[in-house]
Amino acid sequence: MAKNEGNLDRILRLTAGVVLVGLAATGTVGVWGWVGVVPLATGAMGWCPLYSIFGISTCAVKQ
Repeated sequence: MAKNEGNLDRILRLTAGVVLVGLAATGTVGVWGWVGVVPLATGAMGWCPLYSIFGISTCAVKQ
């Protein structure tokens, strides 16, 4: 699994994941808030399966 997420993409995913899981854990939002585990996991790994399927990469090109 080659990384296909850039730094900004990873930071946004991690932030969104933490916020959603935190809101779900405190009962502020419903059960759907646990969906935040997905962006949290993909942000932590730096690899998104949907990006791989569609051939997308937000990583900077190294020269």
